[in-house]
Amino acid sequence: MKPLEGRTAFVTGSSQGIGAAIALGIARAGGDVVLHGLTEDAAAEASVAACSAAGARVEFVDGDLIGTEDHAVAAVFDKAVAANSDIDLLVNNAGTYIDTEFLDMPFQTFDRTMKLNVYSYFFLTQQFARHLVARDRQGTVLMIGSINGRLAEPCHAAYDTSKGAVEMMVKSLCVSLAPHRIRVNGVAPGLFRTPLTASALDKPAVSDWMKLHTPNGEVPGPEVCAEAAVYLLSNAARHVTGQMLLVDGGMSAWQQPDMPG
Repeated sequence: MKPLEGRTAFVTGSSQGIGAAIALGIARAGGDVVLHGLTEDAAAEASVAACSAAGARVEFVDGDLIGTEDHAVAAVFDKAVAANSDIDLLVNNAGTYIDTEFLDMPFQTFDRTMKLNVYSYFFLTQQFARHLVARDRQGTVLMIGSINGRLAEPCHAAYDTSKGAVEMMVKSLCVSLAPHRIRVNGVAPGLFRTPLTASALDKPAVSDWMKLHTPNGEVPGPEVCAEAAVYLLSNAARHVTGQMLLVDGGMSAWQQPDMPG
């Protein structure tokens, strides 16, 4: 039996990148998936096709998780449940980052970052938990954080702050939802090669610098993150909750890399 057979996951921001890789990993592990993106574009269609080819029942829902109230989040979740009411796994992955010097950062940039990276995770988890409690079912939540929740970067103050909040949310919601038989964990990726990072990593100087600052010297594809996600979503991790697993090649453990040569 595959580790996620009989389970159904709703994965936000799963048209491409880490979200798409996690959705495919769930499908290969035997689970069904409800994918999500802003629109059903070519990337979304490719993600749907890949998960279908892995043998999963696949649905796709579109929708913006940013709104002035929690109605935006509720509307997206209602779409997901209408597509497949058996959802018992939630992967909060949709997010944004905008490079802005702190002294120049407008309110709108910080507000948008927090609404997508923090508010949507919080209130989507609330919708998901209410859905399970009303049906007397257990389930699992996975938050996609970042190494930036532990280590800061210049011009990433809003993003770093949001990912630090996600790590604390994992702990807090673990405590709140444990009585309802809902586990909450997180994965904090380091640097992966995705459509968002490819242009930078294609520059040899950037790629070499990142490998230098990663103990295992690797900048892998997002499938590595998917493998960690499948573990945390599965019964193999049934006694694991409230944890943020850093998948970063050791970057967060290394105070200073050796000088080249």
